[in-house]
Amino acid sequence: MTVQDQTKQWMDHLSEEDFAFVKRFMLASGSLKAMAKAYGVSYPTVRLRLDRLIDKIKIVESQEITTAFERRLRLKYAEGRIDMNTLKELLTAYFQDKGEES
Repeated sequence: MTVQDQTKQWMDHLSEEDFAFVKRFMLASGSLKAMAKAYGVSYPTVRLRLDRLIDKIKIVESQEITTAFERRLRLKYAEGRIDMNTLKELLTAYFQDKGEES
């Protein structure tokens, strides 16, 4: 797999909103303070958004996540769409159905 293919993989999982955030972050020279001001939110809010983006990229790049279902669930968690208990419950049920341990 080429570097271009690897880059495309994680980028395919970002929303238009994520791309806009990344672009704005780069134009702000990586300043979270400037990002908070531009978005009109607090520094911790911008930090959380950045952390979620980082988590999404790590999930997509992870070699330990072997199924599309698990990857999708973990991405939903990283986006804040499901909580940790729901993630664990669904993964446990999924792996039990497959006859594996989570």
